[in-house]
Amino acid sequence: MSKKISLGVAAAIALIAMAVTFSLTMVVSMNMFNTTVSSVKNKERQYNKLSEIDRFVRANEYFTINNDTLNDTIAAGYVLGISDKYARYYTAKAYSEKLAMDSGKLTGIGVSVVNDPSSGYARIVRLFENSPADDAELQVGGFITAINGVSTRQLTETSAINSALLGEEGTTTTITYLTPDRQEQTLDLVHSNYKTPTVSYQVLNEKVGYLRVYSFSSTTGSEFKSAVDALMDSNVQTMVFDLRDNTGENLNAALVAADYCLPSGLIASQQGKDGTVTDLRMSDETALSVPAVCLVNGSTAGSAELFANALRKMGDALLVGTTTTGNGVVMSDPQSFSDGSAAVITVGILQDNEGETWNDFGLTPDVDATLTSDELNSYYDFTTDTDPQIAKAVAAAQMLAGLA
Repeated sequence: MSKKISLGVAAAIALIAMAVTFSLTMVVSMNMFNTTVSSVKNKERQYNKLSEIDRFVRANEYFTINNDTLNDTIAAGYVLGISDKYARYYTAKAYSEKLAMDSGKLTGIGVSVVNDPSSGYARIVRLFENSPADDAELQVGGFITAINGVSTRQLTETSAINSALLGEEGTTTTITYLTPDRQEQTLDLVHSNYKTPTVSYQVLNEKVGYLRVYSFSSTTGSEFKSAVDALMDSNVQTMVFDLRDNTGENLNAALVAADYCLPSGLIASQQGKDGTVTDLRMSDETALSVPAVCLVNGSTAGSAELFANALRKMGDALLVGTTTTGNGVVMSDPQSFSDGSAAVITVGILQDNEGETWNDFGLTPDVDATLTSDELNSYYDFTTDTDPQIAKAVAAAQMLAGLA
């Protein structure tokens, strides 16, 4: 009798378990179904709205519609509309240029330029050795007023100017060049490969190592190590790392550079959308043996901020300058699409070794070095000897080293 009761109870328990499992499965399935239906309905609304606008425009628009331009603008608008201020859409042409530049198939003429606010032209702020521009004896402080007959006043974005200066090796770009003393020349520059170093360095005041990191790229890690070693071999007693205007494109390069300066420990981590935290890099025991200062400004961003923040928190470095951009995110690799275009989006938030982030509010310097309006107007005329922000950074570095 007891056996029959036990079998009955077991059967009942099994039925109850099956019923509970079925109910749970139905609940989960219904939630998934409702989510899918909601997603489908949202997409349907998007497509219907675009379809309505398209029908109206094509039936009534007077001007000719360029479908390629329209599609690119729609795609760019989508990326703009996701409220990710760091996301970027590349047209097929822009993405092709990016890949060609990364592989060395496309090169510029050997200059870095900015839009000069007073003249509206492209002002040369950096010249690369052994480049077409160097061979043609262009100078820092000169202006490029036209590229292949198009005035640079029409190219309001620096990226548009750089794009116009690109060409394959052996091809020619014609520029109109205005020397610093305002002599105009027309030059035909033949594109050739040249090195674009991301780091420069020198010794200031005999004992201060000055190292400027213009950008973080795939070559910066090795360049940075070589520069630090050279300065240390010169027996400098303190270091200034100039990160002004460094927008921090390559995260890994900044981590490698920071690792070379810092004692062992976690440098930074990434927080994902689901809250998961992933360590990005642990520093080894190799560390900078002299005190350091990081010089930053409002255009110091991304991995350049990571570098400065890590040196302050883990290496007791001082930050001199002005509050940084506040870009503390991790970007995806470019996702290419069927038409050759591509997009990058934010996939995580950067955190320092204490789990804190500087995203949206930036890094506040320990020593303020705000430029006056007159100094801002002369920003690109300064040298390492006359730059007031470098002077403050050097003074802070000397104080740390007991040289003041």
